[in-house]
Amino acid sequence: MTELEERVARLACWKVPVELTPLKGGLTNISFVVTQGDEKFVARCGEDIPVHHVFRDRERAASIAAFEAGLSPEIVHAEPGVTVLRFIDGRTFGEPDMRANVGRLAALLKECHTKVGRHLRGPANTFWVFHVIRDYVRLIDADPRYLAVADRLEQAQVPLPIVFGHHDLLPGNVMDDGKRLWLIDWEYGAFGTAMFDLANLSSNGEFDPSQDDALFDAYFAGKADAALRHSFAAMKAASALREALWAMVSDVHLRTPGVDYKAHAKDYLARFERLMV
Repeated sequence: MTELEERVARLACWKVPVELTPLKGGLTNISFVVTQGDEKFVARCGEDIPVHHVFRDRERAASIAAFEAGLSPEIVHAEPGVTVLRFIDGRTFGEPDMRANVGRLAALLKECHTKVGRHLRGPANTFWVFHVIRDYVRLIDADPRYLAVADRLEQAQVPLPIVFGHHDLLPGNVMDDGKRLWLIDWEYGAFGTAMFDLANLSSNGEFDPSQDDALFDAYFAGKADAALRHSFAAMKAASALREALWAMVSDVHLRTPGVDYKAHAKDYLARFERLMV
């Protein structure tokens, strides 16, 4: 066993010896499925990541609030560097699943935006993608044209109510247990507006115009005007740019086994360029 596996196996929450199986698919954390008797859990291992504005105490607070809102699994143990959650017996989404479940995802986001913030306790993060883009560009001395792009996309935004959002709606953070959908991994859970989550969902799922229309109709009950749709188009481009810059920053500052950050950045830069046409 590695030193990390030994640490997880010795956690004080286990009542009997456990078995660990590496859980693949994460872009920043190392995770294990932990079997204890007839129960299963997921142990997520990771320290704070200041370059990504990720602080584990706030992630845990968001995850607890999401559990209390009925959207996320329960945390059963937490200590610096490790969080243990109940295992969800379901499948992780891929991009085709995102496109095939627009209505269900819109309903899930509405639940998130109306319920999670009510359960949050303690200090709270805010998430504004244009600040994140500017911070990333300056951190790694990326192409300065992205600063001008961020200004232009930000100017297209319209006022919306403040809600508590997920802000990391990659397919791997949505699970289906056959009866319902779950949201997992609350590293970027914070107060913001609904527009980023909607655009992030669309960008990460590569929605086409008809799927975007279905998402808007489901979320806004058919009451979205032209200004709101223009704001969404701009935010969708900003979401793709932020994900590309996230991967560039990660390539410099993180070392996660099996993750090709350069390929991830290339993919999302291409999405960004298509959305800016």
